[in-house]
Amino acid sequence: MRKLLIAALAGLALALPLSGMAGPDEAQKQMIQRAQEAKKKLTAAQAASGAERQKMMQEHMQMMQDMMAQMQKAKPAAGMKPEQMREWMDEHMKLMQQMMGQMMDEHHMMMQGGGMQSNGGMPGMGKK
Repeated sequence: MRKLLIAALAGLALALPLSGMAGPDEAQKQMIQRAQEAKKKLTAAQAASGAERQKMMQEHMQMMQDMMAQMQKAKPAAGMKPEQMREWMDEHMKLMQQMMGQMMDEHHMMMQGGGMQSNGGMPGMGKK
């Protein structure tokens, strides 16, 4: 699992272009706002303990799942010029990197014993 996360982060870092970033489109602005809200939720979870911490982590996890679904559906507008397309992709990759960072922080919290317990954990991540 750890190697997979490291490989994903390395892939994102290599995929990011070296040129400057342009402004995000409206959908990306909304995603940036949601990412900021999710980060606040994760920060609050880090400061909490017990059942409240677990509840906040579950809420953050759901926010991340919802955002990931939206990011996967996101597509640049039709008829973009190549430079506009690149700018859109740059912003998309930046958002994906922010999300990956939050998921890594959440993962570290869980590995330190501050996360999901046996019956309230991540969906699909239980023992088999």
